[in-house]
Amino acid sequence: MRPLTENDIRGSFVNCSKGEAKRLPLPRDLAERPWDDLDFLGWRDGGAPDRSYLVVERDGRPLGVSLRFPPPQRGFLQRSMCALCLTSHPRGGVSLMTARKAGAAGREGNSVGLYMCTDLSCSLYLRGKKAPESGARFEESLTLEEQIARTTGNLFAFLDKLYS
Repeated sequence: MRPLTENDIRGSFVNCSKGEAKRLPLPRDLAERPWDDLDFLGWRDGGAPDRSYLVVERDGRPLGVSLRFPPPQRGFLQRSMCALCLTSHPRGGVSLMTARKAGAAGREGNSVGLYMCTDLSCSLYLRGKKAPESGARFEESLTLEEQIARTTGNLFAFLDKLYS
């Protein structure tokens, strides 16, 4: 992924108003992000624990989405798998991220959801740059390039639902 500026990010959001995009908190470490290892930029809102944001480059332009997710359930001991990168996590490491649809459907309250890594570090898990809490990922026969293509394909399929 190419490095993004604050203006790139703020102008990319498709499911919130320009005012909301202007006010949302951006990561403070944009210059230090491992851009070459990212398939998308994802971050959590430190001031609102139920909000996250995701920006991906699509058709040569950044496309941003505001996401919400429920707080982790106490006593929930099952493992869950991210639908983007297929990384398995224990206790709250995967959350149902919901995004308001774009346009009139979103203003009417319609949304779509997908189970994703709560920390949105799918790209780093794929590349072995970050280990999930359990300490390992499943061994796959796919190459890294094929895993990245699958992950971005899963993400684009989710994003397409914002417009349907």
